[in-house]
Amino acid sequence: MNKQDFIDHIVTTQEWLRRFLASLCCGDMFMVDELAQETYIKAYLSIDKFKDDKKFKAWLIKIAYNTYISHVRKIKPIVDIDEIRTIESEKQADTNFQYEDLYSALRSLPSMERASIILYYMEGYSSKEIAYLLQTKDQNVRQALSRGRERLRILLKHG
Repeated sequence: MNKQDFIDHIVTTQEWLRRFLASLCCGDMFMVDELAQETYIKAYLSIDKFKDDKKFKAWLIKIAYNTYISHVRKIKPIVDIDEIRTIESEKQADTNFQYEDLYSALRSLPSMERASIILYYMEGYSSKEIAYLLQTKDQNVRQALSRGRERLRILLKHG
């Protein structure tokens, strides 16, 4: 893949990638911006390992998800989580406010469950495809979907 092909892929995947990351990051658009940029940089630096143009989106999902997981592992809370949520809520744009309950519920899910729910319900991937993308077993994805659905149901019902 040459530089222009890569740029073309960025143009066609940018909106989708930001939507995927926004769901993973529960609407934290500052984190989305940071992770999207880091994902594309990592993809560009690894472009020589990439072979199949038809699987660019799947390849990008792997990079984005791994970047997200690495980022979350590095974060060390400095202030109380309720204080962070208050600050985040105040910074959210009006368009994101309509999804605040969903983002709040998603935020409480473990990252595997959150990613599985997002990829399955919002992006339309099968459990086998998600297992490939997240580098885990199909059964783990199905279990994460089941647990995630149940937790979301309870959280959104009582939220």
